[in-house]
Amino acid sequence: MKNIIKQLRKKSNMTQAKLAELCKASRQTINCIENDKYDPTLELAFKIARALEKNIEEVFIYE
Repeated sequence: MKNIIKQLRKKSNMTQAKLAELCKASRQTINCIENDKYDPTLELAFKIARALEKNIEEVFIYE
C-alpha cells in the first residue's frame, strides 16, 4: 500500500515526531510507513489521516 504521508506532513509543516505524538505511535513507525517498509494497522491509518486532516483514501493508495 502506497501513501503520501510525507508530502502531506511537510505541507502542514509537521515533523515525524509531531505526527507520531498525535497518533500515539513512535517516530520510527511513522518513518517506516512513509518509506513503504511497513503497512499500518487500520486503526493507525485512520489516526494518521485524522492527524493530517484528510480522509483515509487521500493518504493511502491501495494497489
